[in-house]
Amino acid sequence: MSPQTTPIADTAQDLELAERLLAPDGTRLSNPGLDPFVADVDAAQLRSLHRDMVILRRIDAEGVALQRQGQLGLWAPCNGQEASQIGTARAIDPIDFVFPSYRETGVIYARGAQPGDFVRVWRGEEGAPYDPMQMRVAPLQIIIGAQSLHAVGYAMGIKHEKAPQVAVTYFGDGATSQGDVNEAMVFAASYRAPVVFVCQNNHWAISEPVALQSQYPISGRAPGFGIPSMRVDGNDVLACMAAMRWALAHARSGKGPAFIEAVTYRMGPHTTSDDPTRYRDPAELESWKGRDPIARVEAFLRGLGEIDDEQIAAALADADKLAREMRAECLGMVTREPLAVFDNVYAEPHCGIDRQRDEYAAYLSTFEEA
Repeated sequence: MSPQTTPIADTAQDLELAERLLAPDGTRLSNPGLDPFVADVDAAQLRSLHRDMVILRRIDAEGVALQRQGQLGLWAPCNGQEASQIGTARAIDPIDFVFPSYRETGVIYARGAQPGDFVRVWRGEEGAPYDPMQMRVAPLQIIIGAQSLHAVGYAMGIKHEKAPQVAVTYFGDGATSQGDVNEAMVFAASYRAPVVFVCQNNHWAISEPVALQSQYPISGRAPGFGIPSMRVDGNDVLACMAAMRWALAHARSGKGPAFIEAVTYRMGPHTTSDDPTRYRDPAELESWKGRDPIARVEAFLRGLGEIDDEQIAAALADADKLAREMRAECLGMVTREPLAVFDNVYAEPHCGIDRQRDEYAAYLSTFEEA
């Protein structure tokens, strides 16, 4: 028998191949592989996940508005990816360390980011918008896929110290074409590092569809490195939580890395500098609106009689409140003196930094009025 040569296009229809617990209409589905990992999740926890996603969508909308109004240099929207971010992030233990890309607004929200933390980098004020050690989240990574290597290096340190932690790294489908991600998986598998790789397959690497760069499901690559993987419906918050709990349990038990492909969709542009109408079929966008992650869990809770209009209104009010605080923090930021860019680059004094600071100070002095 000849090998299969027909590619599996990563389209909306292909989503049926992903593991799920909630159907797009909110129907609860049985899944023997995932059910045990969310057996403890009750209606109150689901309402909390719903609230998180409502707040995240409002944060995202405020970020876009601030950029359009000239208050931010750029913003990377995550509209449509709320379930894949909130579901996985809420499963991560506080002692674990997360290595995100630039789009993981929901992940840093779940890890305790404050209103100003969402905009500080995009306004150009700081390289790290929060204290990485306090939140146990590395600074948002702009270089595509670089954070996967950082996560594996950290995980190798965890193993060396025999600590109970796990490193978690997030990246998009486009990053899987980068050498860094593949090299990270080689090291992780070779050293059985306790790391979880989370690929948010949102179908578009800027203007390139995932079906062009990946002829087969991305989750199928990981076993080639010796890493077990799971392909999950990234618009199903309950399934995303279950998948992350599975992956964390695997990594924490000493069995090595695990890989999750969360199949979702980027409803907006790649960043606010992008115009997706130039390359994306409007019909594709419409088809994914019917898979909205917030509407899905809301429908499930309504079916159980566990959420009502008043509770939804309260979540929306909380979201608006945080958005107002985020805007106030953004508009109230005071830009540091230019030479402050050299502060905290090294933990100890460094002659090279001193020299560069002096050279930059001399350069700045040339702009002073005589």
